Amino acid sequence: MDIQVSHVSKSFDRKQVIKDVAFTIPSGEICCFLGPSGSGKTTLIRLMIGAIGADSGTIRFGDVQMPNLGMLSKIGFMPQNDALYDDLSAESNLRFFGGLYQMNPGQLKQRMNEVLALVNLSEHRKKLVRHFSGGMKKRLSLAASILHQPEVLFLDEPTVGIDPVLRRTIWDQFHEIKKSGTTIVVSTHVMDEVTECDKAALIYNGALIEYDAVDRLLEITDNGKVEELFILASGRTQGGAAV
Repeated sequence: MDIQVSHVSKSFDRKQVIKDVAFTIPSGEICCFLGPSGSGKTTLIRLMIGAIGADSGTIRFGDVQMPNLGMLSKIGFMPQNDALYDDLSAESNLRFFGGLYQMNPGQLKQRMNEVLALVNLSEHRKKLVRHFSGGMKKRLSLAASILHQPEVLFLDEPTVGIDPVLRRTIWDQFHEIKKSGTTIVVSTHVMDEVTECDKAALIYNGALIEYDAVDRLLEITDNGKVEELFILASGRTQGGAAV
C-alpha cells in the first residue's frame, strides 16, 4: 500500500507550517522524515495519520483518501511522548491496547508474546510501567504500536533522549518489523539515522527540500553527509519555523 502525499499545506493561526509538500512512499520501505526540531515533522505525521486535516492537497493510502476512520486498524502510531499507563503492568498495557483494536483473546495473547519478545521485555511483562526505565518505556510503546500488525507504522522521534546502544537495538527492531512487509515512517533530527532508511524526506521550515533514496541523496553531497543539504537549504529557504 503506497502512500501518496500530494501538494499538502497546513496553517495554524494564519501561519503556514507545511508548505506544498508532495512525495510517494513505496509499500514496505522505511522512510525517514529528517529535519531540525520545529521543521514540521510532527505536523506532517499528524496529517498523514488523519489526526488533523490539510488545508489543501490530498493524502492517500493506496486508493483511500485520508482522513478515513476505516484505516485506523491498518495504522500504528508511536508518539514522541510515551502513551502508557504507569499504574499498569506491561502486559496490562498491551491488553488495554488490544481491546481498543478489538483483537480476540487468542490473537491478543499470541501477539503479546510476540511483541514482548521482539522488544526484549518478556521477563518484565508483569512489572508496573512506573518502574520501567525510559528506554524500557520506549520499547513498550513500540510493542503497543505494532500489536495489531499494522500495514503502516508511524514513529515520531522514537530515539530521542536515549543512549547510542539502545538506539542501535531499537533500529534493529525496526528492521525486523520491516521484514513483515510493514511500511515504516520515522521522524528524527538525528542526522546519522538517515542511513538506516530506504528513503528520506528532508524537511526545513515546513518545506520539503529533498526526497529520494538515501544513497542518491548522499551522492549529491560533497562530503557524503546529509547535513550539507540542510546547509544549502538554509541559504535559499525563507520563512518561520514550523511546529
